[in-house]
Amino acid sequence: MRKAVVIILLAIAGSFSTAIAQKTAVITSDKAGWHKIGETVVDFQRDRDEIVILGADRFAAIKFRVKNEPIHLMDLEVFYESGDKQNIKVNFPIKVKGESRVIDLNGGERNLKKIVFVYKTVQNRKDKKAHVEIWGLKTNAKKK
Repeated sequence: MRKAVVIILLAIAGSFSTAIAQKTAVITSDKAGWHKIGETVVDFQRDRDEIVILGADRFAAIKFRVKNEPIHLMDLEVFYESGDKQNIKVNFPIKVKGESRVIDLNGGERNLKKIVFVYKTVQNRKDKKAHVEIWGLKTNAKKK
């Protein structure tokens, strides 16, 4: 019985840490231009982060900005509210205080559900962590 309780507690703790790892961004503005969709701080290993987007979530393009330390952005998965998914190979290093290229989304301005990105942080001598921001472009194109 004691073993079963320990297993259940470990399962609950594992699911709780997964829920915390998912970050949610609430976008309130529909003004045209660039809006911060989400942000995270990353460690020194190959990693994967997920940003769930709520609210005014209609964007035509995205880009990544990096502060503190560089990263190597590898792959993206963009999930749309329509159920479609776009896989994007990036394989692009982003320097400190730098940003990625603008990444156009399939079909122009669309409602995003979430963005999953895979990256690798670049080792540094001071063991600093990189601060990564995701930005989305609203063009206010007419809905189809």
